[in-house]
Amino acid sequence: MVVLNKIYTRTGDKGQTALGNGERVAKYSDRVAAYGTVDELNSFVGVARLAASGDVETALSRIQNDLFDLGADLCRPEMEKDAQAEYPPLRMAAAQVARLEAEIDAMNADLSPLRSFILPGGSALAAHLHVCRTVARRAERLTVELAAQESVNSDAVTYLNRLSDWFFVAARVANDNGQSDVLWVPGANR
Repeated sequence: MVVLNKIYTRTGDKGQTALGNGERVAKYSDRVAAYGTVDELNSFVGVARLAASGDVETALSRIQNDLFDLGADLCRPEMEKDAQAEYPPLRMAAAQVARLEAEIDAMNADLSPLRSFILPGGSALAAHLHVCRTVARRAERLTVELAAQESVNSDAVTYLNRLSDWFFVAARVANDNGQSDVLWVPGANR
């Protein structure tokens, strides 16, 4: 259980922060950039929820919880030491990826195939979901970069990859099942 009774601690005033294992690192470290971007994504998902309802709102709520799990995973380095940890660190699981895939397949079943790239926009919800998609892609790029240097849970990377796909398909659903998608017209303004 987390108990936050004091919000400021002054421990980060000189540009360092603590990881999940207590190690102090620079706030600009690759690990902090990765989980910080996941936190940013979670905030954008919160904004998208304001325009959502029903099943999409419920799914976005689950995704927000998953993103906290993902942040907890990414803030805990040295996966090889997990077995020796005082308590088992929270790691993303293949089941979370599988759930996203099932939801993508269900949403995509009623969509017509794309014959053009689409521009981010359409309905307010679709526009918000496209912002989520692009921030998810950035979080994925930063996490992949981190994984090239340090150990990272492969399910964390896969989750981010699938999540951006989820946002793309959900944005199409939010645009009247793709009927209101804004299509790219190559060279339209030459």
